[in-house]
Amino acid sequence: MKKFTPTIREKRWNAEKEEDLIDTWRKERIYGFDCKTTKPVFSIDTPPPYASGKWHVGGATHYAQIDMVARYFRMRGFEVLFPFGVDRNGLPVEVEVEKIYNISAHEVPREQFVKLCREFLDKAEMEIIKIARRMGMSCDLDDFYRTDRPEFRQITQSTFIDLWNKNLVYEDDRPTNWCPICRTTIADAEIDYQEIETDLYYVRFKLKDEEDLVIATTRPELLCSCAAVIFNPNDERYTKLEDRTAVVPLYEREVPIFPHNYAKPEFGTGLVMVCSFGDYSDIRLFRELNLEPNIAIDIDGKLNEKAGPYKGLPIYEARRKIAEDLKKLGLIVKSEKIVHRTPECWRSKNPIEFISMREYYLKQLEVSDDLLQIVDLIKFYPATSKQLLLNWIASITTDWPISRRRYYGTEIPIWYCKKCGKPHLPKPGKYYQPWRENAPFDRCECGSNEFVGETRTFDTWMDSSGSVLYITGYERDADLFNKAFPGSLRPQGTDIVRSWLYYSILKAYHLLRKPAFREVRISGMGLDEKGEAMHKSKGNVVYPEPIFQKYGADAFRLWGAMEAKVGSDYRFSESRLEGASKFITKLWNIARFVSSFPQPSDDYELTSLDRMILAELNKLVEECRRGYDHMDAFIPSTAIRNFTWSLFADHYVEAAKSRAYNPSDEFSERAQRGAWYTLHSCLQTVLKLLAPICPFVSDFIWRELYGEESIHLQLFPEKMAEWESGLIKITEKFIEFNTAIWKYKKDSGIALNESIDIVYAPEELKTLKIDLQSMHRIRTLNFGEAKAKLLRIGKNIYIAK
Repeated sequence: MKKFTPTIREKRWNAEKEEDLIDTWRKERIYGFDCKTTKPVFSIDTPPPYASGKWHVGGATHYAQIDMVARYFRMRGFEVLFPFGVDRNGLPVEVEVEKIYNISAHEVPREQFVKLCREFLDKAEMEIIKIARRMGMSCDLDDFYRTDRPEFRQITQSTFIDLWNKNLVYEDDRPTNWCPICRTTIADAEIDYQEIETDLYYVRFKLKDEEDLVIATTRPELLCSCAAVIFNPNDERYTKLEDRTAVVPLYEREVPIFPHNYAKPEFGTGLVMVCSFGDYSDIRLFRELNLEPNIAIDIDGKLNEKAGPYKGLPIYEARRKIAEDLKKLGLIVKSEKIVHRTPECWRSKNPIEFISMREYYLKQLEVSDDLLQIVDLIKFYPATSKQLLLNWIASITTDWPISRRRYYGTEIPIWYCKKCGKPHLPKPGKYYQPWRENAPFDRCECGSNEFVGETRTFDTWMDSSGSVLYITGYERDADLFNKAFPGSLRPQGTDIVRSWLYYSILKAYHLLRKPAFREVRISGMGLDEKGEAMHKSKGNVVYPEPIFQKYGADAFRLWGAMEAKVGSDYRFSESRLEGASKFITKLWNIARFVSSFPQPSDDYELTSLDRMILAELNKLVEECRRGYDHMDAFIPSTAIRNFTWSLFADHYVEAAKSRAYNPSDEFSERAQRGAWYTLHSCLQTVLKLLAPICPFVSDFIWRELYGEESIHLQLFPEKMAEWESGLIKITEKFIEFNTAIWKYKKDSGIALNESIDIVYAPEELKTLKIDLQSMHRIRTLNFGEAKAKLLRIGKNIYIAK
């Protein structure tokens, strides 16, 4: 008897081999992008992670799933543009540096502060790159872009100059969302809302010659800026007050009383004081009623001279102090606790204020209908995520404020004539720093040759919204841009739909009248085991490096793929991750078994069992392609696991094992070779299907068994016409028969390799007779109805006791 020995010697997969493969891939440069390619280009606008710290398992999973998409389309024959970048602009780094060094950006020299920011970012980004590399991401991690580098910032400035020349940018002095902690204007998209418990005070206002009015407010500190009192025109309690005046307590100033639908009779007393500015409604009412604003809050979030004796007090302290004084004067009737929807800065988590500031705005209101049409040209995964973007576009009520009073960001490229104040913009194509550079022009139209540089920077989304333009070669490589734009895919989280996704689409439409992307993939959030978001402050952050060390990156990636469908939130679970690791062990064992046999290319005969499993393999290929095409690795990962473990290993391999070894020569050589062909065909196909998800173990096994060239350079499997067979209809009965026999033997104390005498099987399994007899050591296997009284062990399955 011929002896078969596995060519794969190691009995277990060793995850340390993953790091060796990383070095191999770098040397072979198998993921390089060919700019001169004649292949179709699949461009991925990979989210540049912010360099504020290393990823937790949620962030790492998000990027692993994007890598799965890139690997799949590369195997589909596309030239995949899969750049990696690091986002280094904006407020988060400034906040971190201020915290670390206990300084304020506005109280130290700008050059010094910028240097500290850059040093912090350099350290933080290395943690991200280290994890991305160890996780096996197939982008170029040796040549990644940084959003704070001149070549990237130059694109931001150039696009701004183009937008300016298209009359899409303007400057205006109007109430803006102001974060006192960040000391800058923020856009609506940068605001979160929290349900916060607060006090509702019922305050007495004087009404000349009549009883007092009582007005409920959560913000008594804004009494000094009260400009009117309103009531609902249908509220009969107050109709007599129209055209009267009320006297503001503490400040003894008269303000008019108007009817207006904004007042809700059921809230408080039904009367509302209109202040500049307590919320968005106040801003709208001031415009509508033509009231004169009286701004009482300064840029530090403190009351100014308009507040009189309360000048200099922070908002919360002023609220407490003014409430105390009102109580002492008998001007508070009562107070009660309510839950108030409070807008806050999404970075500092501090409640915002509304302060009138002069800022630059990019037009967006006038193109909202056009954007809705553009969005209809983009395919979303999952399809339901499209509504998130549509809802945001429908909610926009103001143009986008794009200027920020911060330091670490792309500078607004404007110089102002010192004499007449006219703004001057340079030619695009260079990175400018107006706060530190001389103006790149000689004189103003008024004749003056003195200029003052702009000190403000852009909203960080002005940079980030240009990422798809930057990676596709906009204004730098016309040939690449023509091949790669619009971006093939924007993969991102649901939390930045209203910012990164929306602003990218807005900018691309303004500049090019095209959608920024063909497809958008929106992923869910990675949560802890209790379903809560991971935050350092909660102490529930799980980092990926110890997982890589214990289980390997492939196990982590497979867990991330199998945990949830695209768009759904998922919880970290080490027990489920351990399950993914066990599957990789199972795959290794299968490969080691298959490596015992030669791979025939001809002169083989396929049995019905072979043709049945190959038909199932075709079905698997079709399902995997469907899942990958829909950007959802959950579908192929789950299907591959079920096929490989629950059907191929547990049933086909066990059934074909006797024929593959053929120790007693009960099978013909051609039938034996048919088993070898089928085993290798299934393994090869499964490895290719799994390669985008588990790139390490699949490549290692491939190189061991099927050649030195990486599996990642192979084409993705397609259905094979010669594998199609109606025998797929009997798969379930095949599984049921095997399960029934194994259970009977176990329950009867019979070893699986012991013989049994007489068995009746369903008629449909007759074509598998020889393999089933050999598999289960059945002396006599009949099909159809049992002719004697036998033990029923399954549907149409009987056995002689």
